[in-house]
Amino acid sequence: MKHWIEAARVRTLPLSVSGIILGSFYAISHATFNWWIVTFALTTTLGLQILSNFANDYGDGVKGTDNQDRIGPQRAIQSGVISPAEMKRAMVITSVLTFFSAVTLIYFSFKDRYLWFSLVFLILGGLAIASAIRYTVGSSAYGYRGLGDVFVFIFFGWVSTIGIHFMFVKELDAQLFLPATAIGFLSVAVLNLNNLRDQISDAAAGKRTLIVKLGASFGRKYHYFLVLSSLILVLVFAYLQEFQVDQYLFLLAYIPLLLHLKRFSAISKPADYDPELKKVALSTFALSVLLALSLIFFFQDIFIQIFKSISNAL
Repeated sequence: MKHWIEAARVRTLPLSVSGIILGSFYAISHATFNWWIVTFALTTTLGLQILSNFANDYGDGVKGTDNQDRIGPQRAIQSGVISPAEMKRAMVITSVLTFFSAVTLIYFSFKDRYLWFSLVFLILGGLAIASAIRYTVGSSAYGYRGLGDVFVFIFFGWVSTIGIHFMFVKELDAQLFLPATAIGFLSVAVLNLNNLRDQISDAAAGKRTLIVKLGASFGRKYHYFLVLSSLILVLVFAYLQEFQVDQYLFLLAYIPLLLHLKRFSAISKPADYDPELKKVALSTFALSVLLALSLIFFFQDIFIQIFKSISNAL
């Protein structure tokens, strides 16, 4: 069980649900909510992330990309604690469970009243499962052709955030594209750090990530763009939503991200990128939670209630 938990890479899971949290709370701000939708959206997203992690372990393991030259944490197949056959079985089981969760999510969202929407999201679910697997598995794996960034941005940014909100309200909201894009950019930033760390071993193994294709210098500039653009997009969203002063509490999540950029600027060795992955992932999760809470109430009201409770107790 310990090895399977490690193979699932638990540290990546908070990042994967960031869009679901934000999109769901944005729906709450429009007085629309359904716990069944949220529950199965979370299980579907977590299933996709775990499937992707299993598939990456399997694909990179059988191709020899994960070897002694790799800098990051050792993978399950690479270390031999899980065999390729066992990992392949786990991928099949996870795919089936994720698809079942997606179908249940679609049912609770649209039931028998929105057939076309159901079909569109069923296709999206199938594409998401296929994309999670094809990232590193197979001779035409798109992660080996520098297209991983596109998948991460679309599915963990737009589809996750905008998709869950659409399931509630049955319409698109143009302003939601701003924070959805921000979540997508920050998710890509985590992948970019991973690719910067593994540039040398990836190039040797024939894995043509964006960093291998365009170089580390591009990757560093690209990273600044991803993080800083995300911060700006969220601020624009807050302005358009006419946030009150106390609703800007989400700016607290900017602190670790800005500190990350300061550390990032000083990195000279590939191994030093590794600790930053978790920090950006957790900072993105914190940003999504704080921004989501800002959408449904003013923090000033909470502070007043807390102060009154303390005063009454005294």
